[in-house]
Amino acid sequence: MLMVLESAAIPVPSELVMTFGGFLAIHGHLNLAEVVAAGVVGNVVGSYIAWLIGRYVGRAVILSFGRYLLIKEDDLAKAERWFEKRGELAVFVGRLLPVVRTFISIPAGAGEMRLVRFGLYTLLGSIPFDLALAVAGYELGSNYSSVVRAVQDSGYVIAALVVLVVVAFFYVRFKQKKNLAGSN
Repeated sequence: MLMVLESAAIPVPSELVMTFGGFLAIHGHLNLAEVVAAGVVGNVVGSYIAWLIGRYVGRAVILSFGRYLLIKEDDLAKAERWFEKRGELAVFVGRLLPVVRTFISIPAGAGEMRLVRFGLYTLLGSIPFDLALAVAGYELGSNYSSVVRAVQDSGYVIAALVVLVVVAFFYVRFKQKKNLAGSN
């Protein structure tokens, strides 16, 4: 259930959930293969929920409120075209990255990525991520908290990079808008 929430864009730390599942498996409370399977199923189910939100609400919200974020309809069309060409790669790689994995389903839905292809690439990206975390928790036993810390720290770095990219995007947009207003 926690992995469903994490993939439905509710930031539950999958690093903690999956490594703890691996930790419980080493002590015989759970089966490692079942921990991985449950994590992957949770990821796929939660991702479909987020895809549906992106599909039926995402575009309308972006068009309604995008101007406050300096996003134009043309920008959305470009993003949709990019996602049509590279959406599978974005979903697969996004599923492997902390933080990004929580939210990648929303643009996939907004970009109208085909549901079956989305599910396939979500599945393929979720398996190695969930397997690695569960095995790390299993292998490290009671030291699993050190793995959680390392993965969470990498998640913070990725989150910081995402924030920097977003800030740079808005800075460039603001400068473009200011230059257009100055030339009129």
